[in-house]
Amino acid sequence: MKILLVVPILLVLVIGCVTTGPGGTRSLILIPTQTEVELGKEVVKEIESTETVLNNAQVQNYVSIIGNKIAKVCDRKDVKYTFKVLDNEEINAFACPGGFIYIYKGLMKKMDNEAQLAAVLAHEVGHVVARHSVKRLQAIYGYSIVMEVALGDKMSNAARQMIDAATGVVLLGYGRENEYQADEYGILYAKKAGYNPRGMIQVFEKFKQMEGQPPNTFQKLLMSHPPASDRISNGNREIQTVGGTGLPYYESEYVAIRSLLQ
Repeated sequence: MKILLVVPILLVLVIGCVTTGPGGTRSLILIPTQTEVELGKEVVKEIESTETVLNNAQVQNYVSIIGNKIAKVCDRKDVKYTFKVLDNEEINAFACPGGFIYIYKGLMKKMDNEAQLAAVLAHEVGHVVARHSVKRLQAIYGYSIVMEVALGDKMSNAARQMIDAATGVVLLGYGRENEYQADEYGILYAKKAGYNPRGMIQVFEKFKQMEGQPPNTFQKLLMSHPPASDRISNGNREIQTVGGTGLPYYESEYVAIRSLLQ
């Protein structure tokens, strides 16, 4: 019996101490990266069974290039990041476990420059770096079911529960504290990738304008994210720390791509 108890404890010690943010931030994570990625692939199947991926290779390639610039400077390198545009007018973007990131066409149509796009993608990369999805699953299910999925059949009833829960977390949002943290990481990563971090503030200012009379396409993000005014204040404080306000926005490049969105 003691041997059986020692094995999972040792596994936790091996799995647990992982980077979850800039400056050497580390957290106890029970779900191994491989399991997280496989979980993410199942969530992607769920997403793409109900959403349509935009059928425009030029737009998709452009977003992937910007996203990969962010991925190169982020603090988590043990997953392969992918970036896709969904053919939907909703004002939103989200990150699935394992580095699978989506942005809606509707949000892209609201943007004015590449720095704004980079900021949104960097925010979503921040969720992946911080492992917000797996932290939430650990909080919901606790040690036993997490280890059952990590050690056992990826398509067991327990795994199915986690896939459904992960899909719900992704679509409904990670909670306001996690959003603030992803904002902080996103500002840093956008700046490190060579973009003016005020692109993030510009996005928040657009959200603030929409808060008065939010259209249906904006309601999901409004419910799951902090008030835009708070995000603007927090974001400006972070920019004072990281700098980079002299970096470019790349407006003309973005406007050319935006013209392809119908």
